[in-house]
Amino acid sequence: MDELCISGITYNRDEILRDPPAGFASETPFHHQLYLFLKEWFSPSSTIRLHTSGSTGVPKEITVLKEQLLQSAKMTCDFFQLKRGDRALLCLPLDYIAGKMMVVRAIYAGLNLYPVEPSGHPLAERALSYDFAAMVPLQVCNTLQSEEEKKRLSQIRQLIIGGGAVDEELQEALKGFPNDIYSTYGMTETLSHIALRRINGVEAESYYTPLPGVGISVSEENTLIADVPLVSDVPVATNDIVVIREDGTFRIIGRRDNVINSGGIKVQTEEVEEKLGPFINGNYAVTSLPHPKLGQAIVLLIEPAADPEVVRKAVKQIRPRYLQPLHIFTVKAVPLTGSGKIDRTATLKLAKEIGL
Repeated sequence: MDELCISGITYNRDEILRDPPAGFASETPFHHQLYLFLKEWFSPSSTIRLHTSGSTGVPKEITVLKEQLLQSAKMTCDFFQLKRGDRALLCLPLDYIAGKMMVVRAIYAGLNLYPVEPSGHPLAERALSYDFAAMVPLQVCNTLQSEEEKKRLSQIRQLIIGGGAVDEELQEALKGFPNDIYSTYGMTETLSHIALRRINGVEAESYYTPLPGVGISVSEENTLIADVPLVSDVPVATNDIVVIREDGTFRIIGRRDNVINSGGIKVQTEEVEEKLGPFINGNYAVTSLPHPKLGQAIVLLIEPAADPEVVRKAVKQIRPRYLQPLHIFTVKAVPLTGSGKIDRTATLKLAKEIGL
């Protein structure tokens, strides 16, 4: 575990700590960022710094043991039976846990890591086939718009999708793919995913299955508590409202802090977004505004790519009626975090600015 193979070239700890190795450290800003992470990883320190995504607030910096990151990598590599020499695609930002863990998995299992500058079309330039890759839903959606990129996506032996919900439309588009595709559940505090859900083929499932060694329970508020002793010294309490079956598998309903109390009825933001997804082009988000009678009114933010009339017609079809957004605002861009998630704090602020 003192080396990393990048695009077919192996670099050892001493080479990385000495100077930026020729051939990757200065090739692009992303390659240089990879070098800086590797320098921190191969340093004598037993810990490393991580940043949360900030989807519901200000990103936090946390410090964790490198050994715990290796244990997380082991869980993933064991599940997917990844082995030395397998090709892994790195196309996620290295500012957050998802990108960092792709690198740690490559170090742990001896994978051949291929870095590609993070973008909406990670398969546009390179025609290599990969054994393992991780993407966010937007990257997968964009890839499906190009026949050539779509073909390359189908040739990735095992693909995981995280950083956001895989909606019904995307799952339907992927169901006939010949490779193994999974939606992931996890967060920075659990050092990447701790549960997986197959979304294509005959094994497709609507519930997540915890990885071996992961314990799942529910709080009095119906939020998930994850016990992952190999990667966290204490159980991780989440804000995710869940339904857990007797066999330990679970389904995410939404986040507790994304509940809108409209007219005395608690509406889950994610439920409204899921119903509207098939009718909206571009990014969109559901948030709320204060209302004198309802308490809170549901607000939908859409980007210019969406047809407002189509969206209005779709809104009127939502059942039950209390899920229908009362206001629809077109904005230049829906605020996103650095990891591509909806920035809930920023969307609420934007809606308030428009609604004044």
